Amino acid sequence: MENPNLVAYTNMQPMAMAPMDILGQNLQALTQILDSQEQMLDSQQDWLWHSLVSFKMPKLTRDDDPEAYIEAFEHHTLMTGLNKGYWASQLGALVVGKAQATYQALSRDDARD
Repeated sequence: MENPNLVAYTNMQPMAMAPMDILGQNLQALTQILDSQEQMLDSQQDWLWHSLVSFKMPKLTRDDDPEAYIEAFEHHTLMTGLNKGYWASQLGALVVGKAQATYQALSRDDARD
């Protein structure tokens, strides 16, 4: 016995698509691919900018005052235009000693602030 839900589909004839419809669908697909590639390029450029900026800030040394270093870090990131979303990870990679231990003890939310 045939499934009554499939009977209607088995009797349907395939619809011929006009060349303009096919071109329109292809254009839409290509536009979506281009948009996706532009977003990926923007993300890569943002990452590259972040990477270039990150190498300009010297690491904290054991002789540095951590509070003064953090103030200098904030000024440096503001002057270079580093996206605030990268501040926490950048600072975490630059601090050492007690400052690093304190940073690592922070929750993710607190570290982002």
